[in-house]
Amino acid sequence: MAYDTKGLVLVLADDKLSTEQKDRISKTVNIISLVVIYVLLALMALIMIFPFYWMLITSLKGGLEIKRTIPTFWPEVFRWDNYATAMQRLKFGTLIRNTLVVGVISTLGTLVTTILAAFALSRLEFKGRETVFTILLATMMIPGEMMVITNYQAVSLLGMTGGKNLIGAYTAMIIPFMISVFYIYLLRQTFKQIPNELYLAAKVDGKTDWQYLWKVMVPLGMPTLITIFILKLMGSWNAYVWPNLIAAGNDEFYLITNGLRESFNTAEDYDMYGAQMAATVIVTVPLLLVFIFFRKYIMRGVGRAGIKG
Repeated sequence: MAYDTKGLVLVLADDKLSTEQKDRISKTVNIISLVVIYVLLALMALIMIFPFYWMLITSLKGGLEIKRTIPTFWPEVFRWDNYATAMQRLKFGTLIRNTLVVGVISTLGTLVTTILAAFALSRLEFKGRETVFTILLATMMIPGEMMVITNYQAVSLLGMTGGKNLIGAYTAMIIPFMISVFYIYLLRQTFKQIPNELYLAAKVDGKTDWQYLWKVMVPLGMPTLITIFILKLMGSWNAYVWPNLIAAGNDEFYLITNGLRESFNTAEDYDMYGAQMAATVIVTVPLLLVFIFFRKYIMRGVGRAGIKG
C-alpha cells in the first residue's frame, strides 16, 4: 500500500491553519462583544450619573447663568453662597430631627414585625400558613397610593392629624408603615435556608420557639436584616406624600423632603434655583454615603434571600 506523504502533510497543514483561524475569529468575536458590552455599560452609567452631575453644577451657578437659553456644563462663577442660603432656608436641624425620629422608630418597628412574621411563615406549622402567605404576596400588587385615603381616615379618627400635636404627627407617620410584605418575603426566604435540623436540635435541648428565633435564626439572618434596616431607613428619608398630608402645612412637623420642597419658591428669583439645588445636594449626600459604605451588605442580603424559593 502506497501513501502520499506530501499530500498528508498538506492536509494536516490545512487542518492546523483552519484551527488557528477559528481560534483567532473566536478571540476577535469575544473582544468585540466585550467592547460592545462595556461601551453600553459606560453609556448607561453616564445616563445615570448625569442628573447628579447637573444637580451639583447647578447648585454652584448664579441666577443669570441658570436662566440662559444655552446651558453651560461648568459654572463660570462658583456661587458657594448658595449652600449658605440653603442651610438658612431649610431649618436643617428641625428637619433632620423629625426625619431621624420617624425613620429610626419606623425602621425598628418594621424589623420586629418582619422577624415575627417571617419566622411564623417559615418555621411554624399551622393550618392555612401557605394561604396566608399567598394573600400577603397578593397585597404587593396593590399600589401604595390606594391605601393613602383609608390610612388617613384611620389616623384622623384617632386624632393624629391637623398639624397640632408633634407626638401625634410622629405616631401617624410611623404606625401605618411598620409592616412591609416585601421585607417579610425577603426574610422568610432567608429563614427557609436555615437547616430544619437546627430547629429539631433546639427542641431536643428544650429551647422554646422564642429562644430559637432570637438565638439562632436572627443571628444567621443578620445580613438580610441589615439590608432591610438600610433600605427601610432610606425609604423613610425619601418619604414625601404621607408626611406632607400629616404635617398639614406646619413646617415644624416636616420631614427632610417636605422641607426641601416647601422652603423654596423658585418663581420669585432664579437665584433660588441654585439654592434649591444646593439644598438637594445636602439632602442627597447622606443617602449616597449610606449606599457607598453599605452596598455590599445590601447585595449580600438580597442575594442570600434569592437563593432558595
